[in-house]
Amino acid sequence: MFYWFMKTFVLGPVLKLLFRPWVKGLDNVPAEGAAILASNHLSFSDSIFMPLMVPRPVVFLAKSEYFTGTGLKGRLTALFFRLTNQLPMDRSGGAASAASLNAGMDVLSHGSLLGIYPEGTRSPDSRLYRGKVGVAKLALEARVPVIPVAMIGTDKVQPIGKRMPNIRRIGMIFGEPLDFSRYYGMEDDRLIQRSVTDEIMYELMRLSGQEYVDEYAAVVKLRLAGKPTDGPTGAGDKGSAGAGPSGSGDTSPGEPRDSGPGEPGNA
Repeated sequence: MFYWFMKTFVLGPVLKLLFRPWVKGLDNVPAEGAAILASNHLSFSDSIFMPLMVPRPVVFLAKSEYFTGTGLKGRLTALFFRLTNQLPMDRSGGAASAASLNAGMDVLSHGSLLGIYPEGTRSPDSRLYRGKVGVAKLALEARVPVIPVAMIGTDKVQPIGKRMPNIRRIGMIFGEPLDFSRYYGMEDDRLIQRSVTDEIMYELMRLSGQEYVDEYAAVVKLRLAGKPTDGPTGAGDKGSAGAGPSGSGDTSPGEPRDSGPGEPGNA
């Protein structure tokens, strides 16, 4: 109820007036039934603008830190995320991440739309980074289509670290549904998980026009912060800039590579 009220009467009209979002391909989002909306991730505001333009409610997996903040701001943030159909997602790996995927499965099993950022975190430099395989696991296990969504210009509206947004027009492109039924029953195959994820990332690259970097965004953020990059975030795979999602220098998904971390996410 709160979600619908805010979208229809409060935030929705104001945001549409200020940012004048344009949309292409909205008819690719099914009018009913479960589906995954897999989006590039440029800004915190992606989780606001995309659901604003989709007629149906979209449930996002958001990083758990948004739900555990302290003080007035932290409590208000947690309340807002809960009331706007967002679920906490633990990105620490192992059983915690598996529980987050189970939460996503529960959303899909009820015939709802699930929003996911395959990169696992916001892009540090407006480029598109290697996708994590959690999105593939969900799509194959739930047996639902994946709708690639390209967010355009949200990085200019609210760059990382900027509290007050810039008022400028943004857009989004909803691609045609991706059907992975040929892989049903093979959701535990790590090579299949990587192949499906790469196909999704290729579509996001094609729709958004972003330069692709075959490296996890989380690793790049650690390196920029001067922190160690060895560990479960995908370090050791330096990848290449400007290549397709296969990392081979072409612009086709190509051969599957390592499975990468198994969780979708948000940051």
